[in-house]
Amino acid sequence: MESVEKECGALGGLFQAIVNDMKSSYPVWEDFSAKATKLHSQLRTTILAAVAFLDAFQKVADMATNSGGATRDVSSALTRMCMRHRSIETKLRHFTNALMEGLVTPLQDRIEEWKKTANQLDKDHAKEYKRSRQEIKRKSLDTLKLQKKARKGEQN
Repeated sequence: MESVEKECGALGGLFQAIVNDMKSSYPVWEDFSAKATKLHSQLRTTILAAVAFLDAFQKVADMATNSGGATRDVSSALTRMCMRHRSIETKLRHFTNALMEGLVTPLQDRIEEWKKTANQLDKDHAKEYKRSRQEIKRKSLDTLKLQKKARKGEQN
């Protein structure tokens, strides 16, 4: 019977270690989520600055186009460069949106879910573990009583 109690204790300890690991990882996940949110915010600010810069750059290219003469080659080069940078801006926008919609928001939702689940698992486990230990003790005592009766029966 002692081996059964040892096995139960080992399994209970393992479960408790897993739950404790889950609980101790919350700050790391929350920090990651906060940093990802900050990155998202900074990227949005960067995009706004890039848009303003590219608008001003486009005005320079338009001015070069409208001035005529030898600046036409310069203006077409500036316009091409501006278009290429606008495509980079678009890709950065997609990345920024994906970061928030595909990572930060779902992660924040899951963190709360994980906290609740881990706490509930811990409560349920503690209750079930206590009940099981009591049952094992009761059965061990019953077994000992039956063994004593059997010994007395053999002696008579």
